[in-house]
Amino acid sequence: MNIWQELEGGALADSTDAMHALARRLGETLPAETVLALSGDLGVGKTTFVQGLAEAFGIRERVTSPTFTLYNIHRGARTLVHLDAYRLESPDQVEDLLLEDFLVAPYCLAIEWPERIAGWLPPGTLTLKLTIESPGRHRVQLVR
Repeated sequence: MNIWQELEGGALADSTDAMHALARRLGETLPAETVLALSGDLGVGKTTFVQGLAEAFGIRERVTSPTFTLYNIHRGARTLVHLDAYRLESPDQVEDLLLEDFLVAPYCLAIEWPERIAGWLPPGTLTLKLTIESPGRHRVQLVR
């Protein structure tokens, strides 16, 4: 089964390493200009998933949540922009903060809390829903 089929059915990860491996496998297949909407509650593994994408892209620097800076740009064999929309109080702030420039560009954009900017997401955005099945067991599902 390929990674896309796994994600459509809801891929399971029972550790940080397993979540990284899942994201690495996806990252190896993603087109250069991809927007990923990572949806899910606090603590479901969104940043952990982005760390795995960074590994796939040859990024060696530490990847952490950009909650207080809104976004981080990581460069490796590919560029990854990690945007955390949690602190945005309204979709209008996307324009006020000039964040719309990040929504279409030649890199992979991974957005945490995409529901806060749903109206700004470009067509073709891939949505991954992350949930906790049980303690230590997370599900990542591609939502079409």
